[in-house]
Amino acid sequence: MAFYRSDPKMTAQLGEVLDRFAQQGRPSLHHSIAVTWIRYDSPNPAPCSGYGAGWSDNKLLYPASVIKLVYAIATEAWLQKDLILDSAELRRAMQNMLANSSNDATSLILDLLTGTSSGPSLLGEDWEAWKIQRNLINNWLHCLNWPELEKVNCCQKTWEDSPYGRERDFYGEGNCNRNSLSASATARILESVMTENLVSPQACKRLKKLLSRSLDLMIRKSNPENQVDGFLGEGLPKGSQLWSKAGWMSQAKHDAAWISSPEKNPMLLVVFSQGRQLANDSFLLPALASELCQLSTEKDIN
Repeated sequence: MAFYRSDPKMTAQLGEVLDRFAQQGRPSLHHSIAVTWIRYDSPNPAPCSGYGAGWSDNKLLYPASVIKLVYAIATEAWLQKDLILDSAELRRAMQNMLANSSNDATSLILDLLTGTSSGPSLLGEDWEAWKIQRNLINNWLHCLNWPELEKVNCCQKTWEDSPYGRERDFYGEGNCNRNSLSASATARILESVMTENLVSPQACKRLKKLLSRSLDLMIRKSNPENQVDGFLGEGLPKGSQLWSKAGWMSQAKHDAAWISSPEKNPMLLVVFSQGRQLANDSFLLPALASELCQLSTEKDIN
């Protein structure tokens, strides 16, 4: 059972939007995209109180840098349990991992969370122990008993080039052990932050600050890697607020966004698109956000 109520009207609307975009030169769109689209009845919604629609939203896909959202929440959970020590350097890494999508910062965070480090290949008991440690985040996620998280895999670093040594070994034959998330799992994880549900309210407020994106055009122009242009945020109405985490590589372009538009209750939108054509499509994600925001035309805040 989904963590949001399925809405037949929104399901039909989402299907119509995808049909239209597929006809605009994207013949494989329906097989190359996953979407979770959720609306809420309150400006300050409770967890699992939304209603919406999904398209292939339980399909497990490579999440690229969207995985950094998981690692950030895990960091706050570990701090809450006194499993790791807080420090200025940890906070600097968190800032750079979420705000700037730094792979170097992510490497440090994952090492701290799992007590592992990169390096040459390992053998025997050392290798078995390393693998157990690296799966600590997966163990934590599975213990939440959320159906959306049952088969996700969140245990790998992110790379500018590719993994080497024990990191390459850990990917497995044919990259069978690489990270995987679904749109619905990502949506529930982001909702848990925005509704201050999974970790303490104070921790969620820290995370929300790091996920906040400026929609100011001049600020965006000063930062070509702003995680707004070419992503969902670019398509939002004037006056909107955005909290998001994007992911982009040669074969994937994703975004997970919590959107607050003028005179509307929040909307949660997660879009995973895969394949080289969609990864290079700078129009699709902004257009999807624009269309789905426009479909929510009624003023739902009194």
